[in-house]
Amino acid sequence: QLQASGGGLVQPGGSLSLSCAASGIIFSINDMGWYRQAPGKQRELVARITSSGSTNYAETAKGRFTISRDNAKSTVYLQMNSLKPEDTAVYYCHSMTPTYFNYWGQGTLVTVSS
Repeated sequence: QLQASGGGLVQPGGSLSLSCAASGIIFSINDMGWYRQAPGKQRELVARITSSGSTNYAETAKGRFTISRDNAKSTVYLQMNSLKPEDTAVYYCHSMTPTYFNYWGQGTLVTVSS
């Protein structure tokens, strides 16, 4: 189970931090990620962090967002800075096992608006 939290309303240029707490999985061996889906659009990758700590980001997130993980707490984070209205979306936590089984969280809404 993946439980995402931290979404909300923020003004353009502001910051927000998302958290995703995992349970029932062997967190440390799974790759973790954040995806988002804006109204009328497909779900897209925002950032991913492997079990070894390697990261990759969507072009739209590079330089503004930072993904990190705490294996001791079975939690993955997404720090979002310099937020833009186009970052408005439901953000989903994702976990993939070494055998490519996927888990999804319930999503948390991020709204960037003045």
